[in-house]
Amino acid sequence: MIDSYNFGHIVIDTISFDHDVIVFPDRVQDNWWRKEGHTLHIEDIRKALEEIRPKTLVVGTGKFGVMRVAEEVKSYCEEHHVTLYAEPSENAVKTYNRLFLVGDRIVGAFHLTC
Repeated sequence: MIDSYNFGHIVIDTISFDHDVIVFPDRVQDNWWRKEGHTLHIEDIRKALEEIRPKTLVVGTGKFGVMRVAEEVKSYCEEHHVTLYAEPSENAVKTYNRLFLVGDRIVGAFHLTC
């Protein structure tokens, strides 16, 4: 569960992170880098999606929603019946926590800054 989020900082299960993260059901991949800083490409998230096969992918697009989700990610999610939420990180944290609490099989990918 995500405890808190502020610009450039997220706390997950009482552990603080200052870099973008992917949240798996059993761990956090910290210091997550993407091919292109403000775009989420399928190659940036494919390994997590194939490993977990989530029902839902929640993408935090940054404090101000600057990071965009490439069409290839949207297409992949549609083809694999993965519900995609892409919203500014503050809202995405709320969405992630809500789905986490109902036991959804979920992966979260959070851009922490802009």
